Amino acid sequence: MKVHEFQAKDLFRTFGIPVPSGKLATTPSQAVDGAKSLPGPPWVVKAQIHAGGRGKGGGVRLANSYEEVERTAHEILSNPLITPQTGPSGQKVRKLLIEEGLDIGREFYLGIVIDRKLESPAMIFSQAGGMEIEEVSVKHPELVLIEAIDVTHGFMPYQARNFFYALEPMPDKGMLKEFSSIMSRLYRLFISKDCSLVEINPLVLTRSGKVVALDAKINFDDNALFRQKEIAQLHDPYEMDELDAKASQYNLNYIRLDGNIGAMVNGAGLAMATMDVIKLAGAEPANFLDVGGGASEEMVTNGLKIILSDKRVKAILINIFGGIMRCDVLARGVVKAAKEVEIKVPLIVRLEGTNVEEGREILRDSNLDFSVANDMEEAASMVARQVS
Repeated sequence: MKVHEFQAKDLFRTFGIPVPSGKLATTPSQAVDGAKSLPGPPWVVKAQIHAGGRGKGGGVRLANSYEEVERTAHEILSNPLITPQTGPSGQKVRKLLIEEGLDIGREFYLGIVIDRKLESPAMIFSQAGGMEIEEVSVKHPELVLIEAIDVTHGFMPYQARNFFYALEPMPDKGMLKEFSSIMSRLYRLFISKDCSLVEINPLVLTRSGKVVALDAKINFDDNALFRQKEIAQLHDPYEMDELDAKASQYNLNYIRLDGNIGAMVNGAGLAMATMDVIKLAGAEPANFLDVGGGASEEMVTNGLKIILSDKRVKAILINIFGGIMRCDVLARGVVKAAKEVEIKVPLIVRLEGTNVEEGREILRDSNLDFSVANDMEEAASMVARQVS
């Protein structure tokens, strides 16, 4: 689960990690009121959406007067924000964070992730702050330092010293205590709140000698939210695609994509293979929908309804290999959905496995207009022809 920057910074404050003073706003007038209560000018007007690259898209701007704060807030709130992570349609901005401007001396990157190979948290530190860490690691790997953290001991002081003394030029040695304190507190936050990622980019050293988290990003492990009740309440449903949100209510694994071929598949591996063959056939999938091995008739019905509610879908491919999930269960779910929501687009079905003949018979007797494919390649070709 992701949270907004302002929510992440509230958690930072709780753990004693210094952040700029800021105010939340949902209207231009609130933005001005927020600026009036903060040191400045300048002020920083920051769009609050769950996507990176906000600065590149014009979602993070400096303002040097109350009039400029109001105008900037109006512009950000009035238009979808397009970043490298939102796609070409962009994302609506509903909240703004107004912050005091800081006199920045140096910028650093600090983050913690789970290292799957080491099976432990790893802290990442770089003096190339304010840049995408993935890009820095490729172009300048010598600037990216990583320390694996033994969870039985936690983040150790010597690891902070390893980071600090590698800086060129190295700040005044008196700053080591501040850097070490922030790193230790960030690790405590990471562990105690079941985070999968915590990132400060940039962590800045001001000209007056203060170390401040200028930005904040936190992702939480969804599987641990049952014991993080307060964190779960931070979820913003507006940041989810409408169909994604609906699918999550039915425990369906659904991701909306940019194409026009709706796909219903059982099993993540088969779903990814189906996406591939659709693209190889010259078409584009509109979704990734995995109903899972143990899907019920009700889940299949709801899944097909979600696909049909996507106006971009011009054809539907159902690709089921019956193992734990029986083909007759899938067929009854499709027929039930067809009775509740009229299917007005071509439907291609490929069934194999447990109770496949019963499933095909249910579909044949349903008066549904559909085509049957013998294998995945034929199914993809058939559905691609429908939209070509």
